[in-house]
Amino acid sequence: MSVVPTAVLIDGEVGGDVRRPSHDVSHVAHSHTEVTPAHVTHDPSVTFEEYLYYAEITRKEEEASNALYLSRRGPSTVQNLVKRTLFKSDNHPPPPTSGDEKVADERVADEKPSNGSNTAIVTGVTADEWKQANRALRTAGWGGVFYLITTDILGPYTAPWAFAQMGYGPGVALYTVFGIMSYYSGYLLWKAFLNLDSDKYPVRGYGDLYYRVFGPLSRHLINFSQGLQLLLFVSVLILGTGQAISQISKGPPPDPNDANAVPSNGLCFVACLVISMSAGFVLGQIRTLAKFSWLANIAVYINLLVIFICMGVAANSLPNFIATEGTFGPDFAPGPIRTFAGTPPDGFASGGSGFIGSLNGLNQAVYSFGGCMVFAAFMAEMRHPRDFWKSLLIAEIFIYVVYLFFGIFIYSYQGQFTFIPVGQGLSPYAWQTATNIMGLFTAMIAACLYGNIGLKVLYVELLQEVFNAPPLTVAAGKWLWAVLIPIYWAVAFIIAAAIPQFSNVSGFIGALFILSFTYTLPALLSLGFNIKKDAMTEQERFDPITKTYNYTDSGFKRFARGFLKRPLFNTWNIIYLLGGLATTGLGMYSSIEGLIAGFEGKTVATSFGCATPV
Repeated sequence: MSVVPTAVLIDGEVGGDVRRPSHDVSHVAHSHTEVTPAHVTHDPSVTFEEYLYYAEITRKEEEASNALYLSRRGPSTVQNLVKRTLFKSDNHPPPPTSGDEKVADERVADEKPSNGSNTAIVTGVTADEWKQANRALRTAGWGGVFYLITTDILGPYTAPWAFAQMGYGPGVALYTVFGIMSYYSGYLLWKAFLNLDSDKYPVRGYGDLYYRVFGPLSRHLINFSQGLQLLLFVSVLILGTGQAISQISKGPPPDPNDANAVPSNGLCFVACLVISMSAGFVLGQIRTLAKFSWLANIAVYINLLVIFICMGVAANSLPNFIATEGTFGPDFAPGPIRTFAGTPPDGFASGGSGFIGSLNGLNQAVYSFGGCMVFAAFMAEMRHPRDFWKSLLIAEIFIYVVYLFFGIFIYSYQGQFTFIPVGQGLSPYAWQTATNIMGLFTAMIAACLYGNIGLKVLYVELLQEVFNAPPLTVAAGKWLWAVLIPIYWAVAFIIAAAIPQFSNVSGFIGALFILSFTYTLPALLSLGFNIKKDAMTEQERFDPITKTYNYTDSGFKRFARGFLKRPLFNTWNIIYLLGGLATTGLGMYSSIEGLIAGFEGKTVATSFGCATPV
């Protein structure tokens, strides 16, 4: 494998003019300049233009690698295509290397991170080894990434309830618009990633993209928001598993022909939440995600089985009126099932009346298309990130068709009594218990995954960078992790027990975080990226030897030039950004109104109480 080139020969001139990252760089000249192992990924001295320069080189090398791979992989039969895209990682060979490009004495001196980070000091690493290490992390093909995008825990289970709040017409329209715009947001993130990621400065997540366009404060805000969102996710999953344990503990309903039969109250609801939290104490001690991977794969197929069971049972039995009345109030006691083409009238939407109910349905619908938060991390795992558009397109179509069909199907049979999560809305105890047990497994795996990632984000952002905590790879870091896991899960438990309203808490998360990460933040990133990129002039260029860029101007003049290069596209992104902010605000308003209504006595469950909402 060749060392990372630090000079590009363009039109006979060495120096790599990066004013147009799409220009032809078919002739690449490799110099013997060393490449520093990139704890400089977050080095403030690295300019936006330098990120563009090395990203362009990396994309060209990936193209060469992909061309070599395509020439060796055999005929493109349907059978081979299925095997390569769905069952294998689609590994590409390294870029072709000529022997004269390797330099035996290229060594990088011991160096400390220039930005004061806690990254371990790298000693004696050649540029070739650094590049090889980065490429070794990128093994996923677009077929594997398709699976990652479609792996979900809340999206399918909340889709039917979303339709029950909006009706058929608005529900289909909203899912269609949200699906199209989520693909557009993914496209914006994809374009930014291709232009900012390189072997020298690899992008690892959403925060890295913002860092390279807007600076370090934006990265901290993004990462902190992700950590908080994942903490609330764990709270919602504790609440959902607590409801499942509560339903199971009640046992089958009493015989209606027995006048002396007394229904079981089951376990105290807050005790059910404590059981979920305690399981998290144990499973959360797993620090590496690799140990979760095979369980997560099983969870995907269990979720599909639950979906099929729910459709079959809902079509042949009444809704669970005990759960709907306990959670949504006396308006949803046993009665005739109604469905509506438009927005349901007052009293027929469990999430609230009229506009408020529709907004609460919207808050749940965004879970179906809320993967943008991790798209950058997925692309960072791909050997050929240019193929990400294939994964995204097929995944979005698959999610749209499956969730739309599932949501409409359940709503058609259960109407206004559609429950959230959907499995707990089944009335036959045997099927209800079966889906609850399967849901317990998948939800706990998801909760541990979210908790693992969320705590790691907070650990790195807060404890390591602010308080100089030890890395998780050393003994002190492992002991600190063991102490922090119970604290993390205890905080999530307190949130769940204090607000035992699954639909409103999950809706609040959808409005504040998922809407923002899926629609608002990609528009802002694209706007900033395109303005900075288009402000570059023909006279400006980056010098890889001195690591300098000769700016011809600065300030408002430069900003205006970048904006006016593509005024329609930038104006559209501003409109898209404002639309996302407005929708977030409305979604938060509806969720807060729902929480207030819940605390006013429309639900049986109370904060830290024994009464169960199911």
